[in-house]
Amino acid sequence: MNILALDLGTSSVRGLVLDEDTQPMPGALARRKITLALGDDGTGTLSGPDYLACLMECLDELAAAGHLRDVELVAISAQWHSVLPMDGSGAPLGPVVTWLDTRPAPLDGAPGPADPNDFHQRTGCWWHRSYWSIRLPWLRERSGTPITRFVGLPEYVLGELLDTAPMSVSQASGTGLLDLGTLRWDAEALELAGARPEELPPLGELTWHGRLRAEHARRWPQLANARWSPPVGDGAASNVGSGCVDPSRAAVTVGTSAAVRLMQRIPANQPLPRLPERLWRYRVDHDHVVTGAAYSSGGSLFAWADRELRLPRGAELDAALALVPAGGGRPADPRFGGDRAPGLAPAGTGEVRGLSFSTTAVDILAGLMQGLCELVAEDLALLESTIDEPVEVVLGGGAVAASVWWRQAFAAALAPRPVSHQRNPEIGATGAALVALGRFGDAVELADIGRTDELASPTTT
Repeated sequence: MNILALDLGTSSVRGLVLDEDTQPMPGALARRKITLALGDDGTGTLSGPDYLACLMECLDELAAAGHLRDVELVAISAQWHSVLPMDGSGAPLGPVVTWLDTRPAPLDGAPGPADPNDFHQRTGCWWHRSYWSIRLPWLRERSGTPITRFVGLPEYVLGELLDTAPMSVSQASGTGLLDLGTLRWDAEALELAGARPEELPPLGELTWHGRLRAEHARRWPQLANARWSPPVGDGAASNVGSGCVDPSRAAVTVGTSAAVRLMQRIPANQPLPRLPERLWRYRVDHDHVVTGAAYSSGGSLFAWADRELRLPRGAELDAALALVPAGGGRPADPRFGGDRAPGLAPAGTGEVRGLSFSTTAVDILAGLMQGLCELVAEDLALLESTIDEPVEVVLGGGAVAASVWWRQAFAAALAPRPVSHQRNPEIGATGAALVALGRFGDAVELADIGRTDELASPTTT
């Protein structure tokens, strides 16, 4: 049996085929870049139909190369927090508002939760622009057409491809409207959102699996009988793909954005540990939760610097960074995209200080990357306070995979904790496959955490 793993990311959509041990099949990877609409006002949107077209192109490419043969299961890692308003016919009423968008704000006179702390403990979220409790009223006020229902990007895409497309508990937990204990929509959160359950996607049952619609089964006959598993939030999938499936290991993942997360097994209807004020908590599935903090900037910092600062390339850049010691570079605030929950800093908060005529582009880049390391270190200490013991750290994601210096800077910032590096760049897709297979116990072995780069001293040139 082979597994088709889809990664519905922010900057790209990818499809790759894995064997039954979740190891990638040679050459079986298709990727399409996603165009985001970004603005100084905090806009962060994408086109739902264009996104769907990119995903279908990936499937066409894999099918044409014969990679979809023997695929029996489709696993999905998908971005959290997105929302798309729909009309009565099921057509989009605008773009998908992604997690990057910082424009949503409470309507005038909106009261907020009666007990913010209790709301935070139940939902794992805050009454914040990142979540549907604020996003839905904001979208209604801005819409010139009545909105019939709301979906996330995964529900829109899968709704176009499959016979049914309910919202997984993992994706629902990222809306801020789900009671994490009962796995039902939270009554107060719905009231704040001004939404009725019928205006939201139905919640997927524990045993749900989807099938391709007949017209799409004709287009991709190799997938006609494949079972589609519930989408897993990308952060949760990355933890599993990194082998960080229990409280002994924390995952620090740097892709387009960045996050630090700790995973625990807590089945539905069991008491949840107290959640610190600054941390969020979402569902991986019906039996597991993930707790952590996230940042709007990650690999996007490098992309910006590469685009605007005329950085040296390849080995020349590595050599230049190697001369910058840990903690070096120019002091910087990496929050170019503003804060993610619970912070409220708007887009455009980033800054670089201490510039002189001797400052180089590499100094600025190093300062930005170091700034993110410091944010992660602070929140990791808070995360450790929930389990009363230090953790090991596994670095993962495409951005840290591409930069030896960034891995070394993280190792220094997170010391004395043991820090290793997962070299698999597709940890989200791999993690989603492991969740779909229910193989949490195998995640550490299959992630091959021991196969890490040697993290030399960051001051070694």
